[in-house]
Amino acid sequence: MLTRQDFPEGFLFGAATAAYQIEGHAHGGAGPTHWDTFAATPGNVKGAENGDVACDHYHRYEEDLDLLEGFDAYRFSTSWARVLPEGRGAVNEEGLDYYDRLVDAMLARGLKPFQTLYHWELPAALADLGGWRNRDVAGWFGDFVEIITKRIGDRVHGVATINEPWCVSFLSHFLGVHAPGMRDIRATARAMHHVLLAHGTAVERLRGLGQENVGIVLNFDHAEPATESPEDEAARARADAIFNRWFLEAVCGKGYPAEALVGLEPHMPAGWQDDMAAIAAPIDWLGVNYYTRHIHAAAPGTPWPSGTSVAGHLATTQLGWEIYPEGLKHFLLRAHDVTGGLPLYVTENGMAWDDRVVNGAVTDPVREEFIAAHLAAIRAAIDGGADVRGFFYWSLLDNYEWAEGYEPRFGLVHVDYETQARTPKQSYHALRRAIAR
Repeated sequence: MLTRQDFPEGFLFGAATAAYQIEGHAHGGAGPTHWDTFAATPGNVKGAENGDVACDHYHRYEEDLDLLEGFDAYRFSTSWARVLPEGRGAVNEEGLDYYDRLVDAMLARGLKPFQTLYHWELPAALADLGGWRNRDVAGWFGDFVEIITKRIGDRVHGVATINEPWCVSFLSHFLGVHAPGMRDIRATARAMHHVLLAHGTAVERLRGLGQENVGIVLNFDHAEPATESPEDEAARARADAIFNRWFLEAVCGKGYPAEALVGLEPHMPAGWQDDMAAIAAPIDWLGVNYYTRHIHAAAPGTPWPSGTSVAGHLATTQLGWEIYPEGLKHFLLRAHDVTGGLPLYVTENGMAWDDRVVNGAVTDPVREEFIAAHLAAIRAAIDGGADVRGFFYWSLLDNYEWAEGYEPRFGLVHVDYETQARTPKQSYHALRRAIAR
């Protein structure tokens, strides 16, 4: 594994989490989210599990932050429904106080706080009003951004507006895998546009408050064709346009890719073109989330995007995701080119494994090798000219993995969900040794 000395001076090493996945949403006056209702519907989430308790980070954040000794930064998210239980209107002071304490606890440990404003927990009351399908969501989000920023913005090192807009929109409204669990192309097109309009609105509000170091976190999935046929290459190009290019190019002022508009434009909200300037409001950095690749084949005779993914041949994680570190180098160099050299952070990269505690320890050599390979990919991207400023492993803790429930374990630290005992894994110790000063 490469060490701190192999990276540029000032390169940040951190770990990442998200509010609903670890805090315990039943605590502290938080309002219901569309994840609560999604999980309460049979068949949506493995074991019908939800984020009511999760890792009980709401009460255990001090001991969890102690685990970050030796790290430089911590990426966390602030729950919209914890701050505004109805999504707008009355503020939950208990929620604001919690995030006050949390940020102060990071600073007390010498950690740079990297805040994510939205990591998927849409207040249920706003889902009732159409959620991401409703253009008004951008303004509602902007109001939340102002409230939380006025409380903690003076102490955070960096702020991301939205985490993984592809998941917020396409995965959730077209594939139906995440809340709200829709499978509707009109809903998808609107959500894919409105989530970016919300990003642009948030940037405007943050700038109005004088907030510095503002970015967005996009997820990327390496797309390859199943064969060299023109049909499979076209399927790959469509998948790449939907997953990777739509969000990156719009944020960078290059508009939406034609390959995606072919299917989505008939369902877009009227006047969407007028929003593109707001969506392209200048940002200070880009977060790159990367996990895996998919291989795409044409599926003639099926509705747009008329493609399917086929099995690859590489080693996989617990979730069946292929381990392909070359994809991380590819996207860092690509993001460098498309953004015109914007500072980049690897805001999520990690893997799930069926980790078990045996004699008080967790041995996870596959994860250790995974981290080593992806750190090498980051180093290669830096050598290729990308301005990569930091790496955040996903995740600090085993946690609520959305539709997969609590089964997949992504953490550097094992969590026993019955006792809430934390057990640092072998990979945790290896990474800490690598980044030791």
